Amino acid sequence: MLNYIWLALIAIAIIVGAVTGNIVEVTQAAFDYAKVSVDIAIGLIGIMALWLGVMKIAEEAGLVQILAKVLKPISKRLFPELPHDHPAIGAMALNLSASWLGLGNAATPLGLKAMEHLQELNTQKDTASNSMCMFLALNTASITLIPATIIAVRVQADSANPMAIIGTTIFASGCATIAAIIAAKSLEILQGGLSALHQRFIAHLKGITIFLAGILSIMLLYRFGAFSFIISKLPPNIFKSTIEFISTWAIPFLLFAFPVLAIFRKVRIYETFVEGAKEGFNVAIRIIPFLVAILVAIGMFRASGAMDVFVRILSPLTNLIGMPAEILPAALMRPLSGSGTLGIVTELITTHGPDSFIGQLASTIYGCTETTFYVVAVYFGSVQIKKTRHAIPAGLIADAVGALAAVFICRMMFL
Repeated sequence: MLNYIWLALIAIAIIVGAVTGNIVEVTQAAFDYAKVSVDIAIGLIGIMALWLGVMKIAEEAGLVQILAKVLKPISKRLFPELPHDHPAIGAMALNLSASWLGLGNAATPLGLKAMEHLQELNTQKDTASNSMCMFLALNTASITLIPATIIAVRVQADSANPMAIIGTTIFASGCATIAAIIAAKSLEILQGGLSALHQRFIAHLKGITIFLAGILSIMLLYRFGAFSFIISKLPPNIFKSTIEFISTWAIPFLLFAFPVLAIFRKVRIYETFVEGAKEGFNVAIRIIPFLVAILVAIGMFRASGAMDVFVRILSPLTNLIGMPAEILPAALMRPLSGSGTLGIVTELITTHGPDSFIGQLASTIYGCTETTFYVVAVYFGSVQIKKTRHAIPAGLIADAVGALAAVFICRMMFL
């Protein structure tokens, strides 16, 4: 899959660049993004060294295994092929928790450690396993409790209520996460043929029915104001204050708690930390070729003007679902480039106002989805996976559902 996507991005960039007269910009973008790729990897070395050292302490102390046992009821359904107490489950839980809290710098090294554990169980070392595909799908569609970056942009733009998009972001990112799980499982089953799909559907018919009924009930309750009524009875800003407290203290707590608990388990914490931190440099070097490949293709695509062409083609469709044409570039850019999307969203907020419908929708889309291709390049590159199977389709489906859910909830809340 990634082979065809990579080739398509480069081919489209060159063709469109030639037609639009931007071929010089396309060429320059290739060199610029090759340099940016190396800068990103080098910038990750220190962060990865820190968190891989902390993770090594947690492993030696048995804390990751304890977390894996606690999450057994969930993990055995999402990752049925993993042993219930395998360290990969605890590492994935820490990674996803960091993403939920907006601790991006901590999430990446923890995720890379989880991929390392998953690779240990992988029988085909160059091909993504089902567990890897599910983990990547969850990463590209992680629930976001506090979209700190876009809130900061809204504050700078003098928004009357910069936190207004927290609720819409949680809703949209929650829908994206559900879509990621369903897409990853469905694509996994489809690889076994239609008969396997039919058998799994019959076997889980009751659960599917309950799930769909639950989603419908939540939508109806939201539509008739049940959630707004409950929130109005809570102390003002209680949710925001709670999440901000957790986000502020999560990293200091982990940096203190893991070594202290490890001491009681007779772990030589300094030597263990250094041993784990050594892996940070090696991982950063390993991912450089993968980052160069994907970011160069994305940079060429952006510089060619191909994005504008796609916007014009898709505008009639987005008008049908109530998405303003101005938002489409941000939605299309999000899976490709986080910084590029932030630039587009910032411009929309500046032009239309942070509290306009376009400003609120653009903010929600930025907060509820992730840079799918960057995540795939870094995570799979760290363990030398070349065949990504259904990880990218599952991630892109989740991105699309997140954007559609953002349109739905923002139209309900802000129009």
